[in-house]
Amino acid sequence: MTTLPPLIELRNITYSYPGRTTPILEEVNFSICDERIGLIGPNGCGKTTLFQIIMGLLTPDRGEVLLEGMVMAGEKDFRILRRKLGFLFQNSDDQLFSPTVLEDVAFGPLNLGSTAEEAREISGRTLEGLGLKGFEDRITHRLSGGEKKLVALATILSMQPHLLLLDEPSNNLDPETRERLIAILRGLNQAHIIISHDLDFLASTCSHLYTIDKRRLIPCKEKQIHSHDHIHPYGDHPHQHGT
Repeated sequence: MTTLPPLIELRNITYSYPGRTTPILEEVNFSICDERIGLIGPNGCGKTTLFQIIMGLLTPDRGEVLLEGMVMAGEKDFRILRRKLGFLFQNSDDQLFSPTVLEDVAFGPLNLGSTAEEAREISGRTLEGLGLKGFEDRITHRLSGGEKKLVALATILSMQPHLLLLDEPSNNLDPETRERLIAILRGLNQAHIIISHDLDFLASTCSHLYTIDKRRLIPCKEKQIHSHDHIHPYGDHPHQHGT
């Protein structure tokens, strides 16, 4: 029986910020096929940097990024990779740049070769799936923060990626939009990696948890993801439950 290679694999990734001698990430090894993974860790530990390396936006000092077993050797290869991955930025304003919602959501399909009619159909279907039917002609910069987050998600879902990289997707959302986003993510078929400090959000959307500790990416123990109200990043350590 032939075993398919992981969708994304990182081999011995080491990265240092320019001008610094100590790496932010060191000898990171990781792979994902169809899992739903949460990634936690303190600010500045390298979580977003890891996403940028996967997307080819940063070049590691050492190590390799592989897509379905193929080493990404340069920008040409990473352009292929980006067609299969969807990257949701922390700040939606960094992702939305067109005058209207429809133009933003249709941008990806058009770049992938869809006709204008096909892109409009795909965009409408994607928006409807996110509960945004009727938003097509809305002015993007006038949307609320939660609406922008959902439209930004629509811009990557319209390209039908195999893997979602979501950087703090629940950040600054009101409770209603947060619950709506949880329901959306649980209903999607795509694998995902979610960076978040919202541990309950990760518990609701992920089955595996990783953290970055001492520059390494390490899996957390299964018992650290609870099925009731919350998760703990270091479940063996003493902790208190807030009231």
